Amino acid sequence: MTSFRMAEESKEASPVAEVPVVEEEEEELDAATKLQLEKQKRADELRAQEVFMQRSTGLHECNNCGWQYDEKKGDSFMIGGMIQPDTPFSELPSNYRCPTCRASKDNFSEVTEEIPGFAVNQGYGLGGNSMSAGTKNGIIFGGLAFFFLLFLGGYGMS
Repeated sequence: MTSFRMAEESKEASPVAEVPVVEEEEEELDAATKLQLEKQKRADELRAQEVFMQRSTGLHECNNCGWQYDEKKGDSFMIGGMIQPDTPFSELPSNYRCPTCRASKDNFSEVTEEIPGFAVNQGYGLGGNSMSAGTKNGIIFGGLAFFFLLFLGGYGMS
């Protein structure tokens, strides 16, 4: 307990010397905080500008059972299916039902593909900006595999 009192007494003995140091640190902290807040505000503005483009895949999925209506196929391949291929989902009759679970047309949701990046930049470049992540990966790793096989083929020729 005596050591605790000594620490308490030492704090009480020099409060005047510590107060100006704390005020200087608060002023520096305020300037640093202001800078950090300005950077955060700018980052938030840039995030608000980034709009991911949604591209329709032509599929509509039943929310109850997961069956997918493909506009290219229709549902004529199903038993009792009356919808011909190349019929858009919007042109289906209002009483259309899911062929597997009999859910109404309202229970379908459109399956979309997300294309990352700024929406204003989607039209630039050689078409790379409007590709999905899966397409870009396929091109990159497919190219690597092609050149690897080409490299191995060079050894086979000699």
